[in-house]
Amino acid sequence: MKYRARICYTDSQKAQMWDRWQQGESLHQIAQLFDRRHSSVRGVLAASGGIRPPMLRRSERALSMAEREEISRGVVSGQSIRSIAAALGRAPSTVSRELRRNGESSGYRASLADQAAWDRARRPKTCKLARHRALARQVAAKLQRRWSPQQIAGWLKRTHPDDTSGQVSHETIYRTLFIQARGALKQELLAYLRRTRAMRRSRHHTQKADHHGRISDTVSIRERPATVEDRAVPGHWEGDLLFGSHNSQIATLVERQTRYVMLVKVGGKDTETVIDALIKNARRLPKELYRSLTWDRGKEMADHQRFTLATDIQVYFCDPQHPWQRGSNENTNGLLRQYFPKGMDLSPISQAKLDAVARELNGRPRKTLGYETPAERFQQTVASTG
Repeated sequence: MKYRARICYTDSQKAQMWDRWQQGESLHQIAQLFDRRHSSVRGVLAASGGIRPPMLRRSERALSMAEREEISRGVVSGQSIRSIAAALGRAPSTVSRELRRNGESSGYRASLADQAAWDRARRPKTCKLARHRALARQVAAKLQRRWSPQQIAGWLKRTHPDDTSGQVSHETIYRTLFIQARGALKQELLAYLRRTRAMRRSRHHTQKADHHGRISDTVSIRERPATVEDRAVPGHWEGDLLFGSHNSQIATLVERQTRYVMLVKVGGKDTETVIDALIKNARRLPKELYRSLTWDRGKEMADHQRFTLATDIQVYFCDPQHPWQRGSNENTNGLLRQYFPKGMDLSPISQAKLDAVARELNGRPRKTLGYETPAERFQQTVASTG
């Protein structure tokens, strides 16, 4: 590879990097714009943990560069402080302080004074979690339980509705984690986030590849009753298989109204094995809490009619290449990757372990539930149907 001279990126180039980074482009794509390696761009973005630094803005009350140049000319021509201030429409004390900070009359230079003002404006600000150590410890404990920053922020607001010192926004938590100069949360806590990146990225929406076969006699999701679509009635579930290495998988089920999760161990992805496991799991719940199941068009559900005959539960199928029609289940599968990363062999995991993971997920507060937990909502549903 040819030698490239070291480059000092301009402010406009850095702004272009941040714009493209926030749009979701990769380091390699951004680096190609400048004919550089990705490590060159990474150095700029990683300095603030992948979070765009706020633009420095001059206060309307602060002296501008043009005003400082007028002060410099007035000093050179021998004008008094009062006459310089009158020409600028400023108080004499403003001009006096400016000169006193920057070398008095004999050594005053407009450009140096302006740069010094910007440098003073960059003084480090102490973040909220650094000021409130008890709050920081509480946030760290919840992160270690794999709560997301948004769940933590919502739970704190619900727990301390009238005490702002006991609340913190999810954005502050992210910034404190990714910008280690803040010093309030240890970098090791990044490992507990759902996406364990070293830098914060834009959120991407990924879709499954079209590898599913056709299934006969399917009932389309478009034929679901309106009460299922608007989540007005409990007992309607979404499901899918979460895959691991060595041809291993588990079945994931999410109740649409309460977001309650059930995980089912399956010994294989063939339709007989999957349907047998789903039938056994369905019999754990009363009929009122298991009315329908919406699934992707995977071959594992080819024998869906046997499932319906055995359980009296109607199965609906998403449109081809439309996994987001089971949005609650897709989201849950993303959460489960904290526990079962891609490439992990899922076959040794017992049903007891799956139940423990499901309990932990069901114990997390959810924004869509007003920061109640799925377990709380599901218990309310059980009580009302009992």
